[in-house]
Amino acid sequence: MNTAAHFLTQFVFLVLLQTASAVCFAATTERPDQETRLLLQQTITKANSFKDRFDAEVWLVDMDRRLSRYIKDPQERMQILHLVHTESHRFELKPEMVLAVMHVESLFDRYAVSRVGAQGLMQVMPFWKEEIGTGDDNLTDIATNIRYGCAILKTYLKREQGNMMRALARYNGSVGKTWYPERVFNAWERYWFVKY
Repeated sequence: MNTAAHFLTQFVFLVLLQTASAVCFAATTERPDQETRLLLQQTITKANSFKDRFDAEVWLVDMDRRLSRYIKDPQERMQILHLVHTESHRFELKPEMVLAVMHVESLFDRYAVSRVGAQGLMQVMPFWKEEIGTGDDNLTDIATNIRYGCAILKTYLKREQGNMMRALARYNGSVGKTWYPERVFNAWERYWFVKY
């Protein structure tokens, strides 16, 4: 292949790549529909875990778009995102890491029950109700499950002196193994990572 033909082939490839990138970018930056905008405004108004209104809007719009592939109901998405942000900040966790735990544990199914009895979005074992709550707590309730899950993860993070890999292994009951923390970190990097 001569130099001119090679240059032309590279040029056409770059133009096609740039066009495809622009189309993909345009698809991910479409404006939210009216219902989502209203829910965003309501959530932003009651969100006190953000530095300011702008940060709340940027994070919620971004995460709402990402979460929409798993949860179709916009109201449920906003509820989960608001609670994840609030509880993760209360327990000094990254909200995106909490979303990654939910992704791996339940794929955002609030009614998920594992073969060993763990329940809800963050797959909390029922014995935790006696440890940090009351026996009447409903682990499939979104707020309860997220609060419990964040409290448990933070407890293990303290126990492991800030080592998230070991804390995640404890959270899953797989101490000494890395397969579970690796799955969570992979989900975090692939679906939930935010560069601050």
